[in-house]
Amino acid sequence: MTKPVLHWVREGSGPTIVLSHALGCSLAMWDGVAARLKDHFTVLRYDHRGHGRSEAPPGPYTLQMLADDVAGLIAAQVSGPVHFVGLSMGGMTAQALTVQHPQLVKSVVIANAANWYDDAARAMWQTRIETVRARGVGAIAEGAMQRWFTPAFRADAAGAVRVAALRAQLEQTDAAAYAASCEAVASMDFRASNQRIGCPALVIAGTLDEATPPALSEAIAAGIAGAQLRRIEAAHLSAVEKP
Repeated sequence: MTKPVLHWVREGSGPTIVLSHALGCSLAMWDGVAARLKDHFTVLRYDHRGHGRSEAPPGPYTLQMLADDVAGLIAAQVSGPVHFVGLSMGGMTAQALTVQHPQLVKSVVIANAANWYDDAARAMWQTRIETVRARGVGAIAEGAMQRWFTPAFRADAAGAVRVAALRAQLEQTDAAAYAASCEAVASMDFRASNQRIGCPALVIAGTLDEATPPALSEAIAAGIAGAQLRRIEAAHLSAVEKP
């Protein structure tokens, strides 16, 4: 199967950090973090398949496919392993990548993510998939904003500007690609494979994250030997609220 052409941006110089964004976002989600890193690191950001300016091949998608997509990008653009940072779907991609392509990953950061979903959660994902296929991504946008950001951030003047931009990006996401990405996320199970992660790992939990509550981050950290767990007072898109 032909890999999609991914849109990417590289900034700065130094050791390479790859930033992998959340479902329904684009590489712009990382603007605040990239601005803080690029003076000391080469920062490589990309849009997942079906997101931003990357190609949107027809589904189905899997997290393994998303990992292979970025593995190809890393192999083509970077000499040697990278520090890989993923949030939400990007954090799920990180778990797949680190096991499938360990030679490409020097260290991994898994933020606001899960390592599997139980039947109740998968039923919730299925409801979202059906809504998007019937009514478009705009139908789930308001609920997403409530999960992504704290009320305080949405009420703040500068925060509201970021929220509006990220909502617009979500609403522009290809509905079929979004649904296929939801299916990929819903069907993942990294509980066994994460035991094979051997590089340094940092897991970040948002203390106010209702989409992937701290208990899910705690489970990821517990399943990776030597992983560190840190908490940030933020909702789901912690990299936007607290870059």
